Amino acid sequence: MGEAVAAGTETGGVPGKTERKVRMVFRQALMAPSRRAAVAPRPTVAPAVDDAVEEEPVAAAPSLARKGRGATTNPGVRFESASATPYDDGWGSLEDCFAALPPLETTLIRDASRTVIARNDSPDIGFDRSINPYRGCEHGCVYCFARPTHAYLGYSPGLDFETKLVFKPDVAALLDKELRRPRYTAKPITLGSNTDPYQPIERKLKLTRAALEVLLRFRHPVSIVTKSASIVQDLDLLKEFAALGLIRVFISITTLDGELARRMEPRASAPSLRLRAVAALAEAGVPVGVLAAPMIPGLNDAELEQILAASAKAGAKRAGFTLLRLPLELREIFEAWLREHMPDRANHVLSLVRQMRGGDLNDSRFGHRFTGTGPYAELIGRRFERAVRQNGLDAGMGPLNTSQFRVPETVSATGNKQMSLFDGLAIAGS
Repeated sequence: MGEAVAAGTETGGVPGKTERKVRMVFRQALMAPSRRAAVAPRPTVAPAVDDAVEEEPVAAAPSLARKGRGATTNPGVRFESASATPYDDGWGSLEDCFAALPPLETTLIRDASRTVIARNDSPDIGFDRSINPYRGCEHGCVYCFARPTHAYLGYSPGLDFETKLVFKPDVAALLDKELRRPRYTAKPITLGSNTDPYQPIERKLKLTRAALEVLLRFRHPVSIVTKSASIVQDLDLLKEFAALGLIRVFISITTLDGELARRMEPRASAPSLRLRAVAALAEAGVPVGVLAAPMIPGLNDAELEQILAASAKAGAKRAGFTLLRLPLELREIFEAWLREHMPDRANHVLSLVRQMRGGDLNDSRFGHRFTGTGPYAELIGRRFERAVRQNGLDAGMGPLNTSQFRVPETVSATGNKQMSLFDGLAIAGS
């Protein structure tokens, strides 16, 4: 899969016996399919009524919640046949080990992929290609629908998703190579379709900026989706794209409540900073919209109108929304988070989700994944449409320009420009 490299806060050295023990027990807990400790099997023959013995209570494993992290669990990888469960031996060893756990640090892992453009044919998505310089996301949004994709890399969709980040160091070179293919046809590429292209590590690695520089040289249209205010660090490039009609930016704003944001998306930019980013982009002439996504019933959906009004005031011209999706392991992760941070409303929220998903916590059918079904989902949809009209967020941004796409000249190792294959053919046939 790749080579792990140290992030800014990662430490090295050989761990001692105590630390190894802590890591071993912690790893067992991370892989646990549930938060219940293992219990010895009961006898197969039922005892007589007079001799019946009460079952010992099952101890729950300590919480994995950590400051600055979203998930409170780390479910096992669904493709692995074996898993481990934490075991309480009755002497407090499990609690002692968890009490000694250090803060979870971020590990960077090199991606050896040979391509960077991902393609899809989903009827629910308005683009057919995207680029994700990073897999996994340090923002730690507990509701992120991309979490289950981390299992394809052999990592848990829980805490691993936000602490084990896979990055593509050669994203610019690979993208340049793919855009030069003779049969390539330009259509808008989306940055941030799966994980955020401006998550905190981008400030150091600048892989998203490198990809944008390549796209600009090719005059290639691009859409960007992010919940990070740090997108303004690339305002110089974005203004060049905008002048050519080659860009759209959407800022995701899920809540205006700073405390709720810290719990749901602990390392994403604060809502106030995202609104400032909307204003900065609009002032620079970059077409910018807002995504109120996801709307979670009983949690943040009451803020829908306020989010859209604040975004329009900041300069957004377009808006969209989606309802909460809980595919695969995300059901367990989200429910555990709810019961950890909001135990008083967990059952109510989950009940409303089921009402919008045909009685289940997820509905993966095309045409229903983003909008849901049932009266509550229809009500949110009507509220959104009304707020869009009231705030003037229904103005179109216009289509992205694909006619300017060109294959630029390459530069040799000596710095001299080299003719492309097409230039050579044109000269030979003249």
